[in-house]
Amino acid sequence: MFERAQATGAERIWEVGALCHAVGDALAARFNPVAVRGEISGFSRTSSGHCYFSIKDAGGQIRCAMFRRAASLLDFAPRDGDSVELRGRLGVYEQRGDLQLVVEHLQRAGQGALFEQFLRLKARLESEGLFEAARKRALPLAPRGIGLVTSPGAAALHDVVTTLQRRVPHIPVLLVPAPVQGAQAPAALVRALEQLYALAKAPPEIGVPPIDVIVLVRGGGSLEDLWAFNDETLARTVVQSPVPLICGVGHETDFSIADFCADLRAATPTAAAELVSAPRETWLAALQLLEQRLTDGVERQLDQRHLRLDQAGARLGRPSLLAQREQLALAGLAQRLGQALLLNSERHALVYKALEADFPQKVKTALAAQRQRMETAALRLQLLDPALVLQRGYALLQTPAGELVRSVRQAPPATALRARLADGEIELTVVPPRLL
Repeated sequence: MFERAQATGAERIWEVGALCHAVGDALAARFNPVAVRGEISGFSRTSSGHCYFSIKDAGGQIRCAMFRRAASLLDFAPRDGDSVELRGRLGVYEQRGDLQLVVEHLQRAGQGALFEQFLRLKARLESEGLFEAARKRALPLAPRGIGLVTSPGAAALHDVVTTLQRRVPHIPVLLVPAPVQGAQAPAALVRALEQLYALAKAPPEIGVPPIDVIVLVRGGGSLEDLWAFNDETLARTVVQSPVPLICGVGHETDFSIADFCADLRAATPTAAAELVSAPRETWLAALQLLEQRLTDGVERQLDQRHLRLDQAGARLGRPSLLAQREQLALAGLAQRLGQALLLNSERHALVYKALEADFPQKVKTALAAQRQRMETAALRLQLLDPALVLQRGYALLQTPAGELVRSVRQAPPATALRARLADGEIELTVVPPRLL
């Protein structure tokens, strides 16, 4: 009957597989390659690396398959509820007759424009030196207090507090709450950090623990969810922290501008809490080790002191023998001292006698030599007396002011002068030279 229908040009009867194949060809010709935006649902990854999920919105749903090669190129971990954009090939999975999209590229929705904005800001801040490793500080080994900034309703807060209570229950934690998502989040985060900065720089007060490290955390999410931590003002506030600041935003594959500006970046909020809290058991073990080393050192010192005491006792032997040796040595020294004093006395007596015999003659000789030197000096002084020169017919010319005339330039014609001779003075007036 079917053959007669086909022979008479009746409606074609399809094989199921052939129809699925034909539909797939028609879809490929009409739509491929295709780009779709929607929300991930039912995401799973097999041990072989293939990923399977659905993409949906309020109007529909499409099954998707992303094979290992394409999945290995992902720069984030897809999760249910993520808003994504994908490109791929639309077809029919013939074994089930389902519409299927084979995904070749997957990214968060809006990631293209946001990511470009992220890269531009990152490059600019990096050129200004905000990411320099040289300015970043090491976390304190044993902080006296920890400042925490996150949303009070976030799962990250529970993770951080649980970790800190388990590892360092003795360290106080000061929470300054702030929203971590939305348009108001960047400004609120900046205010929270500035509040902690003021506490960290304030002088210590009784009952107020000092802030030695600050933790800025948020759980995972899409690029849009984490966008508050890519704010420029927040980035510049992070680098102004007066104490080391650790940033734990998102998951291991998530990076934000705040991560690059912080002194240390943690892969997750829990990892951030672990980095600022060496467990109490570690410190107790270190203290026990130090105690053992101190005990060993004291015992070694005591052993050395006992050994030296035993050696000194062996050398000392009988104290009476040592006292006798010292007495003999002392007697010998006393005898040598007496002999030396006697010898010195005899020498001093001989010297005194020699000096007593020669003293008068030496005094007379010294006085005669001194008298001779005085007479020679007096004669030289007389020879230098100007009066002797005047007695030989010379005169001293002086101006009325008493200035000695040594050159004719000092006495032009009509100059009044005073001439001093051996037996008196004469008033003179200079006249012009006469021509012969």
